[in-house]
Amino acid sequence: MTQLTLTKTRIQAGTYEGVLRSGGDLDAGLELDAVHLEQSLGTLSIEEDNALDLTWHVRVPIPANVLSDGIQTFLIIDKSTGDTLDSFTVITGEPLDDDLRGEIDLLRAELDMLKKAFRRHCVETT
Repeated sequence: MTQLTLTKTRIQAGTYEGVLRSGGDLDAGLELDAVHLEQSLGTLSIEEDNALDLTWHVRVPIPANVLSDGIQTFLIIDKSTGDTLDSFTVITGEPLDDDLRGEIDLLRAELDMLKKAFRRHCVETT
């Protein structure tokens, strides 16, 4: 079995771009798929890099019809093995109330409050 490594280089103009490298010759060929909500996007393109052996450029146009408010996660999979080679996320719409950074800040503030209360309790009980 050949080890494939896909590295994202950028997302620009609504297109994911990455570099795919193989650890050896591909016996069965190269079959990748881009998936969103378990549905194939069917728009992935693979171009061999003529300058580097066992290297390809992968491009996935992100269809506008799959974008909506919230977080959308896309997977790029190896069809022959079902392995996920890479994933990327697109966040659209209003800022999320449940944004992870906001939740972490809230947890930090609550932890500070608990530390102060615990220290005060320890001083009062001794």
